Amino acid sequence: MSSSVKVGIAVVTYNGGEIWQQAAQAIHQNCQPGFEVVVIDSQSRDNTQQVARQYGFTVHEIPQSEFNHGGTRNVAMELFRDKDYVVLLTQDAILDTRDAVATLVNFMAENDLSAAYGKQLPHRDANAVAAHARYFNYGSQSLINHQESIPQRGIKTVFMSNSFSAYKVADFQRIGGFPTGTILCEDMYFAAKAIQQNYKTGYCADAAARHSHNYSTIEEFKRYFDIGVFHYDEPWIRKEFNGVSSEGSKFIKSEISYLIKHNPLLLPKAFANNAAKLIGYKLGLKYKSLPFSLVKKMSMHRRYWDSSAYNR
Repeated sequence: MSSSVKVGIAVVTYNGGEIWQQAAQAIHQNCQPGFEVVVIDSQSRDNTQQVARQYGFTVHEIPQSEFNHGGTRNVAMELFRDKDYVVLLTQDAILDTRDAVATLVNFMAENDLSAAYGKQLPHRDANAVAAHARYFNYGSQSLINHQESIPQRGIKTVFMSNSFSAYKVADFQRIGGFPTGTILCEDMYFAAKAIQQNYKTGYCADAAARHSHNYSTIEEFKRYFDIGVFHYDEPWIRKEFNGVSSEGSKFIKSEISYLIKHNPLLLPKAFANNAAKLIGYKLGLKYKSLPFSLVKKMSMHRRYWDSSAYNR
């Protein structure tokens, strides 16, 4: 990568714990001349900020009450408005090589992309259910997304993950940044806006980070409830990027095959998780007709319902 390319790396943190120490070390090892790291921290009560400063990162603290999936990342993008590219990471994403950031940014530059996300590998302690989800969703082939991709890839055209992603600053500003009123999926929202406006996005299979969750069945329910809320609030995304109907069945068939080989005892858990996802998502799509107290209990992001983002 040319030393003239200016790259910002932004990490959103809150009580990062032990995994943040590993992630911070990997980020430090990825830094090259022209790179700068800012940690946007929501008043952590552990040593998250201390670890960041230990590696020479700048800490930008915000009140917990002001955290917002899209708005907080807009703050990061504004702090780096003088950069060419900004790489976004979550505190539990551990870059897998010393050149992961450079590889992702080079991929963007070579293909003239406005945004791109890297490959996500399962953490070392991931169970077989979590590992399969990563292998299924993050393949070995890189992809370029544009309007012509929609008939074939449907809503997968606008998949994006801010656990490890990058944005071209000039295009980000032109497209309009992240939304500040969504419960999650600010990355998908931005990708959809980019594709609508004839920009290109992509997936770089050669740049990887370890990032996965051993979610319980209840956690899967809550996560998909929130995804349903997002799609209810932003119906234009499903309408514009009509989903690929066979994707769910492909996932389940692939998961069964993978678990039979690696851990068949987890088949009941996988069945329960998939049922919880479907029920949670369907209920999320109908959240407006549910009691507010119940909505908060079913949501993974409870603070959102009391935030200015929801009440604006």
